[in-house]
Formats: sequence, C-alpha cells, structure tokens
Amino acid sequence: MEKHVNVLGILFIVFGIMGLIGAGIVFVIFVMGGLFSGVASDQPEIALVAGTFGMIITSIILFTSLPSIFAGFGLMKFKSWARILGIIIGILNLPGFPVGTALGIYTLWVLLNADTIRLFNSGQSIPPD
Repeated sequence: MEKHVNVLGILFIVFGIMGLIGAGIVFVIFVMGGLFSGVASDQPEIALVAGTFGMIITSIILFTSLPSIFAGFGLMKFKSWARILGIIIGILNLPGFPVGTALGIYTLWVLLNADTIRLFNSGQSIPPD
C-alpha cells in the first residue's frame, strides 16, 4: 500500500496545482477583464460585478486546491494528519464525476485500507506480504 499512498500523494499535488492554475485563469479573465472592460466602456459597475464574481470563484478554487497540495506532501511523508485530510478531500471529490469520483473512490480505498492505517500509525513502511 506504500506505493498507492505515494501515487495518491502525487495525484493530490497534481490536481491541486491544476486548481491553482485554474484560479489564476479565472482571476485574469474576470478581474482583469472586468477592470479593462469597465474602464473601456466607462461603466465602473461592470468592473465591480466581474471583479467580485472573479474573486469569489478564485477564492473557492484556492480554498479547495491548497489543502490538496498540503495533503499530497503529507501523504508522501506518511503524516497521520495527511491521512485524515486526504479522507476528507476524497469524500468532497466524490460528486465531481467522472475524474473527481474516480479520485475520491481511489482515495477512500487507499486511505481506509487496514495496511495503510497500520502504515500511518507506525510512522514507517510496512514490508509487503
């Protein structure tokens, strides 16, 4: 199960980084685009609405992406807090069909496995059977 935990850690980091990139794209499109269109059209309310919407969406994406990155690094170091955080993230990923669902199921399968629990409780690797 040690390999599965490492793979899961890498997946969490990759998906977290993809979320950060997505947050940057949303920020640029809505906040900067709204600012430029508001100035260009001489209607500041466009900038306010687009900027507010962009900041809310960016914040939500950051709020969901950063814990994935932290959990990924923690899982790769077999930290017990990362296992709990990973389970929470896995449950929250389940509604995101199809990729989120697959990652959520894989997360729960790996992190709720008895060998994985022993691995995290002992703080060191378990030799394969």
